[in-house]
Amino acid sequence: MDVKDSNGNKLENGDSVQVIKDLKVKGSSQTLKRGTVYKGIRLTNKAEEVECGSGKGTIVLKTCFLKKV
Repeated sequence: MDVKDSNGNKLENGDSVQVIKDLKVKGSSQTLKRGTVYKGIRLTNKAEEVECGSGKGTIVLKTCFLKKV
């Protein structure tokens, strides 16, 4: 399964990604700001989603809002 970011670059486990757009987090008042970098992503079983560590928890982000750093 090929997982690609918004620019078409292939993503793998452990890559670093950057958010390209301000995103509101469902179920929270938190907003992810554009330019935020997440290191050590994990691929999921869906090609359009990755898991990122965010403080104490993890969040799942769509790859269309990410670019590889």
